[in-house]
Amino acid sequence: MVSIIDKIWLKDYPQNYLIKKPIAGALVLAFFCFVMLMIYKPVSNQGVSNLPYIQTMAVYCLSAGLAAYIAIRLFKTIKWFSSKNVWNLLKEMVFIVLIMLIIGIVIYLLAFLLEPPSDRWNLATFFDSFKYGFFTGIIPFAFFTAINYQSLFITRISVIEDSSQKMPLENKIQIRSKLKKEELTFYPSQLIYAESDGNYVVFQLLVNGKIKQEMIRNSMSEVERQLSDFPEFHRTHRAFIVNLKKVANKKGNSSGYHLTLNNTEFEVPVSRQNTKSFDENLKKIQN
Repeated sequence: MVSIIDKIWLKDYPQNYLIKKPIAGALVLAFFCFVMLMIYKPVSNQGVSNLPYIQTMAVYCLSAGLAAYIAIRLFKTIKWFSSKNVWNLLKEMVFIVLIMLIIGIVIYLLAFLLEPPSDRWNLATFFDSFKYGFFTGIIPFAFFTAINYQSLFITRISVIEDSSQKMPLENKIQIRSKLKKEELTFYPSQLIYAESDGNYVVFQLLVNGKIKQEMIRNSMSEVERQLSDFPEFHRTHRAFIVNLKKVANKKGNSSGYHLTLNNTEFEVPVSRQNTKSFDENLKKIQN
């Protein structure tokens, strides 16, 4: 049970975009809710006096977005939520539920101003307002949480050694992460290629004769900069860096290549704008 909690709920997880970018998140939330309410019209709301249905729903959605923005800013001042670099799925779920609670309260109170006078001071009406707010607002939050699911299935190792091989002429490469106290160490000859995956870069490494996949939180441009002292590593595509010493074959033309690399069946692309520099660097490395 504990291992499941550690592997899923407490494992490092990329922060939800709507939480990481509160302004953009509030706008996305408000827009999505408005579209949903235009498609699905709650039968209990037919507009109020001179305020048509569309304007009524627009006020609700903008208020929900503003409430989400304020709630995100407020909750980020709490120590447990304060660092986006130390984030996991448990924190994300709790954070989202709290935001949904705030939105539900705002919608409930706003209805006193926007809807016809009635006896609204009761739990049934509150839960009804909360229900509409929760099931509408949870969808965009769930979407941006779900797209980061791959981070749950890749093991992160801070240091990689190949004890079976002595490489006295090679300097170790240390790739630093945007996360504090996270670092990936390997020999240049171990890297086959690196691939961008959202906020992470995935390294395909040959260790003890086997392919190991390691992930570190960083941008491809920053990884490229950290590898700049090693001429054998070349950026072939916005999402790929390859070890030119591992290139076994290339196919294609000046419009782009596909590379076959040693020890892997995966084909790495070379974009059109990189074909010339790739050919020049490959010739230097393999000669």
